[in-house]
Amino acid sequence: MFRSLFCAVFLLTAVVSHNLCAAPVRVVKTVRDNPTLYVENIQGSSVFTEELKSFLRASGWFDLTNSPNADYTLKGQHSGNRLSVQLLLGGISQGNWQIAVNNTSPRKLAAQFADAIIEKTFKALKVKGFCRSKIAFCATTAPGVRNIYICDIDGKKTEQLTRYNTLCVEPSWSSSGRSVIFSKYNKSGIQILETTIASPHRTRQLCSFNGINTGAAPSPDGRNLAVILSPDHRVDLYVLAFGSSRPRRLTRGISVEASPAWSPDGQKIVFVSDESGRPHLYIINRNGYGKQKLPSIGSDAVTPDWSNDNKIVYATRINGSYTLAVLDLATGKNTRVTNVPGNYESPTWAADNRQIVCKRGTGNHSEICIVDTWTGKVRTLISTKYPLSMPVWSPCPVR
Repeated sequence: MFRSLFCAVFLLTAVVSHNLCAAPVRVVKTVRDNPTLYVENIQGSSVFTEELKSFLRASGWFDLTNSPNADYTLKGQHSGNRLSVQLLLGGISQGNWQIAVNNTSPRKLAAQFADAIIEKTFKALKVKGFCRSKIAFCATTAPGVRNIYICDIDGKKTEQLTRYNTLCVEPSWSSSGRSVIFSKYNKSGIQILETTIASPHRTRQLCSFNGINTGAAPSPDGRNLAVILSPDHRVDLYVLAFGSSRPRRLTRGISVEASPAWSPDGQKIVFVSDESGRPHLYIINRNGYGKQKLPSIGSDAVTPDWSNDNKIVYATRINGSYTLAVLDLATGKNTRVTNVPGNYESPTWAADNRQIVCKRGTGNHSEICIVDTWTGKVRTLISTKYPLSMPVWSPCPVR
């Protein structure tokens, strides 16, 4: 039933949801070979059908097709205030979802249904749906002017979040997904601000010490901020509790630190340091002890991000260009995940621990791309006449 490209397999045992009963379906397929999916027009809602297709296609977990002979078939209907969707495999129901529509937009409903379908279909892999998450990124619209924007995972619903006549860079999401934290350049220095994504946007200052204030990364529990500061003209890694004005220093020396990212349990931080003469990746405990250099491929390993299943993605220079690589901390193995030409920078994980959003540059053009770390496939998310950079995926559904 499924095409075979890779040797790893999983068993998917599908049990019909709610009160429906059917014999379990045991499917053996290669993990990295997407199943095909045929989406019938949802009766009574063509708009919802197209939005659902857009999210399922963008998720990277299905290959959508126009052939009814696909591995999976999705059908449903919108009647009155009720919307129902059913997923079929070989004519046998794998899931049945119903929801009261109320005043919810078709797009929001489609993202919700897409997450439920992904989590149900790939339950054996413990895949977390991420169609309700968002991506923040930077766009340079004039010399010295760069602002933060956000969009949905399919590149639609783009919205400008900040409107400053200066540089706003290094966006990161709060642990709640309700706000974006970033560095803003001023005549007197750099400060770290936080802006809510809900309108009207509210902004507050988080950090404005003497010297630089950059690389802000909130801890998974939302209580602390890893940040790069230089109060004594040395650029080091600090941790600052939200609401506090007393940062705790984790590194000390003449080397320059950058780009911190937290481990999933919030106990460690990966960051970049040029301590050895060139940028490399290091890990340190949140208390400042146990610093260690990580193995990497290429040279100038930068901008790391830590997945929920304990892998670190980073950009590294190979043959004169930046590409992306993944370090599996469980095995210590490094794997290059991009071979499509271009310079790749600033990768961050989606909640499924498979997709990565990053900047891709070709010549004088730069765009935001999605990279499938399992297959190496690259698709353009957003491409404009403006230079785009520093994308970051929200860690949870954005409300």
